[in-house]
Amino acid sequence: MWTTLCNEEAITMYATNVRNLKKNPSEALRQAEQSPVLVLKGNTPNALIMHLDTSLDKTKNMLNPALASSLFKDKVVSLGAAAKISGLSLSDFIDHLAELDIDIVSADQQTGSESQTLDTWLS
Repeated sequence: MWTTLCNEEAITMYATNVRNLKKNPSEALRQAEQSPVLVLKGNTPNALIMHLDTSLDKTKNMLNPALASSLFKDKVVSLGAAAKISGLSLSDFIDHLAELDIDIVSADQQTGSESQTLDTWLS
């Protein structure tokens, strides 16, 4: 299964998992001729396949959103910092995260107690 990670004005990046890479490595090489291919191990980025003829500037423009998304998902950087790393506007980066099904807001340890307090106040 090949997944489009970023599709914005001629910027496309594909992702596959290790199992699919083992089944059909030539498909990964064909995809890499058009854009980098991110190889996932589970849900974690593990490797990147790039065609050697691809320009570095074009590759950087494709990689930045993918790397920023991974850093944000792992809670290494904030949403604003990740948007800056990606090179996208904040709203475009939020759309990019939504396409990848990455939550922007997540529950923490206090969420449960805060919702109980809110329920008490509302009743």
